[in-house]
Amino acid sequence: MASALARLYSSTFYALRDTRTPLRFAVVRVVLTGVLGYLFAFPLPRALDLPAWVGVAGLTASAGIAGWVEFWLLRRSITGRIGATGLTRRGLVSLWSSAILAGLVGLGITRLWSSGQSVVGSVLAIAAFSLVYGAVTLALGVPEARAILARVRRR
Repeated sequence: MASALARLYSSTFYALRDTRTPLRFAVVRVVLTGVLGYLFAFPLPRALDLPAWVGVAGLTASAGIAGWVEFWLLRRSITGRIGATGLTRRGLVSLWSSAILAGLVGLGITRLWSSGQSVVGSVLAIAAFSLVYGAVTLALGVPEARAILARVRRR
């Protein structure tokens, strides 16, 4: 979510004819991902006496943390230029809860689909995630979900 919102904020800066601000924050993200990625992938698993393969999760965590830092920097900067922006707390909770529930359903399908046809299981998991995410966002009243449904119904 942070990376998607950061892209939107970057586009806002481009619309304001400011390409340097998003570039500076993107460089911060890349450097932070590299530094944290190294620390989380190698020294941290060793220091915690964990198996080496746990470092892979550290790489994902480092990218996530760096993405949130970039998002926060962009949001703070754009708020200083044009005023308050962003999602409401309720909107953020709705999106996160929808994603978590849909992710759990998708994970459950991948666990249940244990045959050798991983492509079929993956397609089913993605389809289930999409349907559950869409249904939950509609049920929680996310305006964008309602707008998408209205466009689909018009066709």
